[in-house]
Amino acid sequence: MADGITYGIIFPFRQSVTGKYLALSEETNEEIRSNLIFLLLTRKGSRYYLPDFGTRLYEYIFEPLDGETFDSIKTEIQDSVDKYIPNLTIQNITIEPYVDSEPSLGELPSEQFDIPVYRVPGANTEEYTAKVKIEYTDNTNAFGSREFVIINI
Repeated sequence: MADGITYGIIFPFRQSVTGKYLALSEETNEEIRSNLIFLLLTRKGSRYYLPDFGTRLYEYIFEPLDGETFDSIKTEIQDSVDKYIPNLTIQNITIEPYVDSEPSLGELPSEQFDIPVYRVPGANTEEYTAKVKIEYTDNTNAFGSREFVIINI
């Protein structure tokens, strides 16, 4: 707990358990994760005064799962993060076809750690769904905390 200090609204939006309207982030790494997910899941052109804010990840739904598509997704993510979250350094972006089965080696179920899984609406067909894992480092922290986000598109 951060002694009552809050940084912003947690994304995706959740009801607050402390009596506030929405849940607020109490740690910087929680706020950075929320900002990253918000940036990635916002469609470019949907914000009036920042039409370049967000990504075009929704456009890759039902695209072929090949190297060209994966490279485009990586470039889209890297460019958006560089422009709008300059305090993050993306260490690695891994994109692979999503298979809804047992967790692979080193991957634990998200329910076990209360880590939400983010899915783009409409991506329910296995052969067209990709799992994007973004490993990043926060440069504002003295020790540079390393985190990751997994998004299924």
